[in-house]
This record gives sequence, structure tokens and C-alpha cells, in this order.
Amino acid sequence: MKVLHVYRTYYPDPPGGLQQAIQQICAGCQPLGIESAVFTLSPSPLPASLSRAEGMVHRSRSYWAPASCDLGGPEAFRHFDQLARWADVLHFHFPWPFADLLNLMPAARRPKVMTYHSDIVKQRVLGRLYYPLMRHTLGSMDAVVATSPAYAQTSPVLRQLVSAEQLKVIPLGMNDALPLAVDDGADSIVARLGLTDQPFILSLGVLRYYKGLHVLVEAAKHTRGTIVLAGSGPEDQNLRQQVARLGLDNVVFAGQVSEAEKHELLSRCTALALPSHLRSEAYGMVLLEAAMHSKPQISCDIGTGTSFINQHLETGFVVPPEDPESLAAAMNRLIADDVEAQAMGHRARQRYEQHFTGAIMARSYAALYQSVTPH
Repeated sequence: MKVLHVYRTYYPDPPGGLQQAIQQICAGCQPLGIESAVFTLSPSPLPASLSRAEGMVHRSRSYWAPASCDLGGPEAFRHFDQLARWADVLHFHFPWPFADLLNLMPAARRPKVMTYHSDIVKQRVLGRLYYPLMRHTLGSMDAVVATSPAYAQTSPVLRQLVSAEQLKVIPLGMNDALPLAVDDGADSIVARLGLTDQPFILSLGVLRYYKGLHVLVEAAKHTRGTIVLAGSGPEDQNLRQQVARLGLDNVVFAGQVSEAEKHELLSRCTALALPSHLRSEAYGMVLLEAAMHSKPQISCDIGTGTSFINQHLETGFVVPPEDPESLAAAMNRLIADDVEAQAMGHRARQRYEQHFTGAIMARSYAALYQSVTPH
């Protein structure tokens, strides 16, 4: 079986959690006899086709990206037409309004599924204009997948526009990256950041507006340990200015980190903080990475998959959004009580093994693909 994944951006362009989710689905389905490819846009799409371990990546040019919605030109439609005719199943990843236009092409009239990663939260005016096209796209899918029971229940779009027969729930998962060698030398990122002999709370990911990182910086005023912000993104300068304005000396900017550096930070941190305060944070793949490393997590109660992964008082703490005092209290408790932190981390690892491995997710998607194709 051949499956074409469709999303606005993908590796080797700077990734986020959604791109990582697509990679994990493709890689996990390989041993099950499913050949995957990805159609995407890129501001620098040469070479147009790249071979990666999880499958071929086919890229057309992104000419403009208003409101994070990459737009392609006529060649993107031609490129998609060729690839869609190759595929047995089309797998769209929402949101990407340009994909709704691709879905109108005759070549898209084949078995197709959609993973619904997030509601459109910030662009409300554009969202209203886009609503009729979105409704058509959702109605044309053989199946629409929510990534957690919580999102299936709380998304107004899924509740209003997707039938009970269409809607499926398949939690995102990832392959176990352990055991990993951790660099103990002077070149390790922990040593370079001066964190070798002190506890620290890690924040990891793209520095975006909905991540609640301004609240994390505010909470640092009341936190006894160090907070490490690992990643780059549009909020970088605002966060640095906030740290300077507050006169904080316990916030460290690690910048963009490599895969090896990411796992080193995860292996050495006391806990991972994901203080996202808006529903744009629909899942939180980084929570799975922390659980994989047996680390407790701190997240916010925003009615999405973050509270499905991170169970309050079991695998970590779930605090109110935009509440720096509660966030600081949770961080301080884990820093002060190593026994509790390790116990929560152990339960997080067990939960990962029971619900969130790449193999579990891949089997569910393979069954879904089979269910929508003619036998």
C-alpha cells in the first residue's frame, strides 16, 4: 500500500511537533508493508525530491506564508496531481488551507483520511472566511482522526462537522529513542550551559506565541532552580527582553539544539515544562519525549491532548493556564522532592510504553488505511 502525506512544511526545513508526528507515522508503518511519501512546500525546494529513511519527500515552492499558511503556485498543483495518482491513500494533516484547494482536484478523488491536529485558534477572521471550504474538505474524508479523546470532545469543529462514523481517535506516538549515549565531556551542552551540578527545568520546542513561555519567564521570579529554554522561533527576542526587564539570572537560552543535544537535556533535566496556554497546543509531542526519558512533566489545563499525555499527580502536574504562581509552585515541588520527581517520571515512562509507542500508533493507522481502501 502507498500513502501520500500532505502538509505545508516538512524536514529538512525546521521542524515542529507536527512534522515529527508525520515522520513517526511514516517510519512506524514501514514494517507493516506501507510505503509512505510526503508532499509539502518549502521556500527553498531544491532538490524537489529527497530520500529520507521514512520515505520520499516531494517539495514545491512556497511563495507566501500569510498566517503560517504556505501557498504554492501552479507547479504545486501539477506536482500534487502526479503524486496523488501514485497513492492508494491520501493522508491530509490539518490545518493547512492550501491543502483544501488541492483536495478539489480530480486526482484527490480516492480513499483519504485526515489527522486533525488543531483547531484554527488565532486567525478568527480568516477562519470564518475559510469555514465553507473547511466544511467541504472534512465532509469529503473517509475518516477524520483526532489525536486524543479530549480533543475529539472539545473541538467545536469536530463536534459540528464530523460525523460519529467518520471520527476516529488515534493518539500520536513515537519510537523509543533510548538507550542513548550522553556526552559527559566538556563539549556536552549541559556543561556548556553551566548546568552540570544544578537542577533545571527544561522547556523544549519552537518559541511560538501559544507556548505560554512569557508565563514561564514570569514564573522564574518565584522558582528556586534554573529554567532552560531550548529552541528558536518568533518569540525569541520578546522573551529575551522580558528576562532583561525582570532582571532574571535563572533563565538560560540554549537556542536551537541538535537531536543529540535535545536528548542530553531531556536525560539531565529535573522535569519538562510545557506551559502552552492556547488550544493551538493540541497535543505536545515533547511530552512524549520527556516520558520516554522517565521525566515528570508540567503542562496546563487547556482541554487538549496535553492533559491526556500528562496525568495530574501521576506523571506530573497540570496547572491553570497563564498562572505563573501555580507554575512556579509545581516546578519548585519537583526540584525540592527528588523522590516524587523520580516516581512521577517512572509512571510517565510506563504510560508511554502502554499508550504512546510508535508501533502502537502505526498499527492503528495501518488498520485505518485498510478500512478505507477497497478490498
